[in-house]
Amino acid sequence: MTYTTFKTEQSGPIMVLTISRPQAMNALNSLVFTELNAFLDVIEKQQDVRVLILTGEGKAFVAGADISEMANMNSEQGKAFSILGQKTFARLEELPCIVIAAVNGFALGGGCELSMACDIRIASTSAKFGQPEVNLGLIPGYAGTQRLSRFVGLSNALLLLATGDMIPAQEAFRMGLVQKVFEPDQLMEETMNVAKKIISKGPQAVRQVKSVTRKGLPAGFSSGCDLEANVFGSLFGNGESGEGMKAFLEKRPPNW
Repeated sequence: MTYTTFKTEQSGPIMVLTISRPQAMNALNSLVFTELNAFLDVIEKQQDVRVLILTGEGKAFVAGADISEMANMNSEQGKAFSILGQKTFARLEELPCIVIAAVNGFALGGGCELSMACDIRIASTSAKFGQPEVNLGLIPGYAGTQRLSRFVGLSNALLLLATGDMIPAQEAFRMGLVQKVFEPDQLMEETMNVAKKIISKGPQAVRQVKSVTRKGLPAGFSSGCDLEANVFGSLFGNGESGEGMKAFLEKRPPNW
């Protein structure tokens, strides 16, 4: 399928999606969400995609939602636009594959929220993160108020949300929002290295570790442990774990 707001490239089990609206600094509008949902319809069924990398074209990852589209919205339309973004990002979060944000530049507003819907965030030293919606008399609409506090803690989140300040990649790393930081010319290579390491592991194990971790967090510690035990037990005898343990004992790479 051909998309007009982003590009896709697949290399074996790794898919790269590049948001491509450089003239608008990759701002999110209704068309981006429509096409992203169409893409998710496809990739949800693709068992061969084990890692999805999201990045942006040009100097921005995603600089925010498209203000030119939002400027004339009424209250009802604004709520619908928020729900559209929330549902789209939730679908991204719920993909069975690991999703990595390779943040190459500005990740502001909806762009920061998009990165937080990914499982892992790897940033360029030139990246900037922020939720500047209060500068417009708004608040984040794509679950930014909810995800940010879970990643960086309540007070750090409120500092960013209430001031609208941008922070550099190293500060985002210090807060725990970003997991790795690299120079701009190394970003995609190093992100691919992380993806390659992930695809070298047991495919079902990686899918289940994402599922159990994400489902267990809101469920609470005790319920999460029950879920973990059930899934841990279910992986015995599935062939993959047998091969993994046999390969370990035989001191050879596993043949997944």
